[in-house]
Amino acid sequence: MLKKLRRNFKTFKTLISKTFNNSRSSSSSPSKPYKFPPLPLPLSPSEMSSPSQSFRQSLPPAVAPFPQTQSTVLPDPSNFFAPHLLSSPLPTNSFFQNFTVKNGDQPEYIHPYLIKSSLSAVSISYPSMFSNTAFGYQVFNADWTVSENPASVSQKPHIISSFSDLSLILDTPSGNLRFFLVRGSPFITFEVFNNTPISISTIHAILSFSSNSSQTKFSVTLNNNQTWLIYSSSPINLTHSLSQITSGGFSGIVRIAVLPNPHLESILDRFCSCYPVSGEVNFRNPSSLEYKWEKNGWGNLLMLAHPLHLRLLSSDDSAIVLDDFKYKSIDGDLVGVVGGSWVLKPDPVSITWHSINGIGEEFQSEIISALVKDVEGLKSSPITTTSSYFYGKAIARAARLALIAEEVNFLQVIPEVRKFLKDAIEPWLRGTFNGNGFLYDSKWGGLVTQQGASDSGADFGFGVYNDHHYHIGYFLYAIAVLVKIDPAWGRKFRPQAYSLMADFMNLSRRSSSKFPRLRCFDLYKLHSWASGLTEFADGRNQESSSEAVNAYYSAALLGLAYGDTHLASVGSTLTALEIKAAQTWWQIRGGENLYETDFARENKVVGVLWSNKRDSGLWFAPPDWRECRLGIQLLPLLPITEALFSDAAFAKELVDWTLPSLRREGVGEGWKGFAYALQGIYDKDGAVQNIRNLKGFDDGSSLSNLLWWIHSRGGGEEGEGFGGGWKHWWFSH
Repeated sequence: MLKKLRRNFKTFKTLISKTFNNSRSSSSSPSKPYKFPPLPLPLSPSEMSSPSQSFRQSLPPAVAPFPQTQSTVLPDPSNFFAPHLLSSPLPTNSFFQNFTVKNGDQPEYIHPYLIKSSLSAVSISYPSMFSNTAFGYQVFNADWTVSENPASVSQKPHIISSFSDLSLILDTPSGNLRFFLVRGSPFITFEVFNNTPISISTIHAILSFSSNSSQTKFSVTLNNNQTWLIYSSSPINLTHSLSQITSGGFSGIVRIAVLPNPHLESILDRFCSCYPVSGEVNFRNPSSLEYKWEKNGWGNLLMLAHPLHLRLLSSDDSAIVLDDFKYKSIDGDLVGVVGGSWVLKPDPVSITWHSINGIGEEFQSEIISALVKDVEGLKSSPITTTSSYFYGKAIARAARLALIAEEVNFLQVIPEVRKFLKDAIEPWLRGTFNGNGFLYDSKWGGLVTQQGASDSGADFGFGVYNDHHYHIGYFLYAIAVLVKIDPAWGRKFRPQAYSLMADFMNLSRRSSSKFPRLRCFDLYKLHSWASGLTEFADGRNQESSSEAVNAYYSAALLGLAYGDTHLASVGSTLTALEIKAAQTWWQIRGGENLYETDFARENKVVGVLWSNKRDSGLWFAPPDWRECRLGIQLLPLLPITEALFSDAAFAKELVDWTLPSLRREGVGEGWKGFAYALQGIYDKDGAVQNIRNLKGFDDGSSLSNLLWWIHSRGGGEEGEGFGGGWKHWWFSH
């Protein structure tokens, strides 16, 4: 048996090394032999996608294997996207999504400015910050509004003529103004065509106005204590009144930048001649990203990095950080970086099926006792919901039981779990589930549900592309586990599994792809957005950072189950980034000074994080229900949770902050369970007693799962049995 295990391990190690040229082995001698299912055969070169290629290479070549539908609730993308873009999948959770729904006139935060487009004009705001103990947001004021002069009488909206990972190009209906909206640029850059006169107006009063001798640089001071600089690629004749600057006919480039500090003017002067027109992000192997901007003009490119960028910038990168060049932002100070490309290297996370420390033998009997009851419950309490979200949680909960059974070597329950998973998952993949199912929408390019195709509120908005990574993440977790324990089943349903994954994690830029590139993940902010094709005054939002982590972790597990090292690698990288972002912006640690003092003092975790707002409330609970806030940023409880909450001191701060809420009448037992689970990081004995006294559990968790979590908090022997060593047999950087 051990020979066979070592032989399988050698096969997998070879597969890993072929892709990464960087394998790490760990050997162990299980005290009780466990027969792993046979590993999938290594993928052929035509099947395996290289790091520079897209997931499209790994997808079946045919159409997405779900029935097509004509949604009655989705907006018409032709209202805003240029005709040549309409034949390709379109973004549904993007940083510029407000520009694509309803009238397209709600602002979006394109660091460091709030941008609002209305008909033939674009307004620019360097926002101020309002904050109290409950929420904080950036205030939009139209510091400048750029339009033709006289203003166009066209009632048509703007046109999105191009978009990429880090940018979009916005054209006015006349075609005379084109805005290059590139995230992280300290300048707003636009091009004027056809010798068009322009207007740059403000809601404030202009106190001073001056230009250089060549009429290519202008300095404007407003009565709100702001100073702005205007640059042009060639001389432009600008005149001003109390609140408007106008020009004669002009063709060329205009750049506008706020001057947050007088000492920064010389730096803006130095870099004003090089402007970005688009920006893309490439996944490098292993575990790094490269930002690359297409630029025009001459000289070096100046961009702005947020705090997480600065932590991840590679030390051997050629980009130069200007530590004293800073713009304020709700996301923390934005710091100047010079260079046409950046390399970001997050610390890798281990993608494992089982706990890192393992479970000591003295704790296994209690888990096995709970496991037997929970597996029996699969038969006595079948899934009754038709909601894609709650159904996904239910099957992922069942899948956890199989992996816990492996870890405590109680293998006789696995066949029952396998049967349950097959019976529960197959109808969704075959399109035979009664009451709901996945369908393909070709208008935007993605999966919707049967219920969501006719009701925008059904399945928490899944039909308008809300929460896709949450719902599908749970499905992928269950599918990955089933593929692991039943490879033959996995081969049969691989097209459906990969289509589910690609709905939110496709890397392809090809127009022939069936899904947009990285539907939910924001490659500038380095975390996901959950809100889909819905207009919000504060831009995109995401409530549960931990469910986002689960989505990419589950996709990585799917890669492991299928032997697809590229999928495992990219899933691992996105998991690591989502974790870093959650620790940066959702988890509020004392002394970090990222948030305003009052908000940081009252809150240990954000409820809903918006692109332009931080809220202590949840979509389903008020701010004082702290147990819900803790829980929604922790669930589901998985091996990857160890990386998400790796700081024991912060875990204690968060639990201490939450505990008074547990005394409130009517607090759900499921929410208590998550608080006690986090308690287990620093107080294992107290936590296990609290968990034993629970009378119920979250619908995505179980007593088995909570006991597994508590008893794997340092309970195993590293490198022996089913402890720390054997996790690396599947995948680790």
